[in-house]
Amino acid sequence: MKLYIVGNWKMNFSVGEASVYLHKLQQKIRTSKEVGVIIAPPSIALQPLTLQLDPKKIKLASQNGNYHDFGAYTGEVSYTQLRGLVDYAIIGHSERRYLFCETDKDIRESVAAAIRNQIAPILCLGETEVERTFGETRDVLRDQLVGGLSQVAVEDLPKVMVAYEPVWAISTTTSAKIASPDDVSDAVQFLRQTLTDLYGATIAKKVPLLYGGSVKPANAGAYLTIPEVNGLLIGGASLIAEQFLGIIETAKRVAS
Repeated sequence: MKLYIVGNWKMNFSVGEASVYLHKLQQKIRTSKEVGVIIAPPSIALQPLTLQLDPKKIKLASQNGNYHDFGAYTGEVSYTQLRGLVDYAIIGHSERRYLFCETDKDIRESVAAAIRNQIAPILCLGETEVERTFGETRDVLRDQLVGGLSQVAVEDLPKVMVAYEPVWAISTTTSAKIASPDDVSDAVQFLRQTLTDLYGATIAKKVPLLYGGSVKPANAGAYLTIPEVNGLLIGGASLIAEQFLGIIETAKRVAS
């Protein structure tokens, strides 16, 4: 399966800075059939970046969206409005779940809305440190996976990516820890088996599973060589060109 490297810029870069950074990336990224590169800039930069984007090298993702197609939702941007601007959408990121109180309903409706508007969802899920301590990791992952996909038709499942991002391992989290390859392997194998139980092996194996949580050039290779890991969701390291490009090159070596 193809590997995917997704850079989540979060609330960083002005429109001008984003343009300069994209230009720098595109100068140095070589086109690859084995590795897909996706960036998720702030929403204000999405439309300007489409004017300079080389889609053979990089695809765009939104960091969020509203599942209502239109209406009186001040400050929101719908997936209908994002259609044609982005190919992917990050949905259910832990910062959206825990800082902005997005509910399971918000997330499953957003997954459905993205697919309805021809945008591929990147469904994020993961347990907190407390949940992990009490041995609830698998229960949390199962509930978030089943809930997030509950409105997805079987034939649409291959359009979805699933990103495991343990909340306790995200670099912006207080006292963040580094997830070991064994930690990640256990989680993604469980997710793959859950998908298999729900949809059958043929469909389940078509869903890319990503890992996100304090990914750096130094550990990217270890995560990418874990069986069932099909890519990485990167936060802080995606804001530094040398680091992001280094991770992309690592993915190309692993893919080849």
